[in-house]
Amino acid sequence: MSRPVSYQEATARERLQQLFDAGSFEEFLPPAARVISPHLGQLNAPVAFDDGVAVGRARLNGLTVYTAAQEGGFMGGAVGEVHGAKLVGLLRRAVQDQAAALVLLVESGGVRLHEANAGLIAVSEVMRALLDARAAGVPVIVLVGGANGAFGGMGIVARCANVVIMSEEGRLAMSGPEVIETASGVEEYDARDRALVWRTSGGKHRYLMGDCQQIVADDIAAFRAAATQAITNLTGQTVELTLAALEAEQQMLSERITRFGSLKDPVEIWSAMQIPDAANLPMLDVDSFIATASTRRLEA
Repeated sequence: MSRPVSYQEATARERLQQLFDAGSFEEFLPPAARVISPHLGQLNAPVAFDDGVAVGRARLNGLTVYTAAQEGGFMGGAVGEVHGAKLVGLLRRAVQDQAAALVLLVESGGVRLHEANAGLIAVSEVMRALLDARAAGVPVIVLVGGANGAFGGMGIVARCANVVIMSEEGRLAMSGPEVIETASGVEEYDARDRALVWRTSGGKHRYLMGDCQQIVADDIAAFRAAATQAITNLTGQTVELTLAALEAEQQMLSERITRFGSLKDPVEIWSAMQIPDAANLPMLDVDSFIATASTRRLEA
């Protein structure tokens, strides 16, 4: 049996090489093309020759898919003008080529502060292009398991996908812990309390709340298997974001606020969901967690 390879510890390019069929990743605009941010140099900030994201196509168990991987090691995977344009270009090309699926390896703190307005526009364009891809019948799978999580605009992008697959170590939210603490005070949310941070935005809580469809171990092979299965499950299905789906999502969110809006800690929410020994959930491995909690999770 091969030893698990940590998804969290791998770089974006290592994930691309190991998640997909060996040697199959074909990069569009590789680092040698030197497509870099026009803004960072003016601020004496470091640049990356791929602007922190690799885009291209690859094969997953022989099926050709289009894919992007954000590099959390460069500015936390934050989105700027070029970074966002590469993602938009990938999404549009997937539609043009009638791709079987899009697999997005999201790891980002959100918009790059150095390029605030350009970054915000870029993220909005990514959202539109993703929804256009779904409207054209191209299913979108998002993987979240990097150390930087999926926050801000890319957190919203992730939730626009058909399927979100997370590890326990992954995090997904609109605002990062430090942002919440700055805006609302440490009494509201202590960003230094790492256990609280993971209880609130980590994979287990997101799975229970219905914000991700599958949770896997921190293992690239596990992400590969889950992505393959997700594509298989979506084959022949309607993948467009429909009004009915939006209404179901809104109903789920309304019920969530009604049931849990007054509770302060995810453990209280888990207890309210009647999950046995709720305080022990963070200690469980993925298989034990799913066996304990899957019948209690919320679904739109």
